[in-house]
Amino acid sequence: MMIEIKTKLKIPRSAYKVEVKGQLRLPFASRQNTRLRAKLVSGEEVNLALPRGEILRGGDLVSASDGRVIEVLAESEKVLHAECADAARLAKAAYYFGNQHVPVQVGDGFLRLAADGAVEEALQKMGVTVTYKEAPFEPEPFAYAGDDHDHSHEHGHNHDHDHGHDHDHVHGRDHGERHGRGGKR
Repeated sequence: MMIEIKTKLKIPRSAYKVEVKGQLRLPFASRQNTRLRAKLVSGEEVNLALPRGEILRGGDLVSASDGRVIEVLAESEKVLHAECADAARLAKAAYYFGNQHVPVQVGDGFLRLAADGAVEEALQKMGVTVTYKEAPFEPEPFAYAGDDHDHSHEHGHNHDHDHGHDHDHVHGRDHGERHGRGGKR
C-alpha cells in the first residue's frame, strides 16, 4: 500500500516535540507540485496529494497516511548563483526578476535563480557575476505566493498603463503568457 501525504503541518516545528520518521528530498520544481509520486530517502514510495496551491519548503513537516511525520528536504540542484559587490545592483536584479514572477532566492550578498540561459544573460547585462552551483533552491515566497490564482488574466494590477519603458515580461513557471506595453488581454 502506497503512503499518501495529504497534509502539511501548519504549526511551527518548535511548538511541539515532533518525532520525524521519514524524509522527502525534492528539488524546488517538485516542491511546487501538489500531485506527485516520489520516494522517501528510505526508498519508500509516496503519493503527494496536497491542497491546490500548497508549496513545500525545506524543513516543512507533512503527515503521512500511516501516521508518520515526514520532513521535507530541499534537494541540491543546479542554480545560477549571482553576486555583485554593488548591493544596489544586486537589489535591482532581485526586483527585476521578482517583478517578472521568476522565483528568486535572496541571500547575504547573493541571489539564486533556476538555471536558465536567458536569465543568466540578463544578469550578466546587469553587471552581476554569475556562476553555476549545486545548492538547495529556496526562493522567496513572494515570487510565487498565491500562485494558485487564475491566469486567465487579471493579477490585481492593470497593464493598461504607460511606464515610459517597455513592460514586456514573461511569467515564471511557464505560464505561457506575455504582456506587451500597455497591452491588456
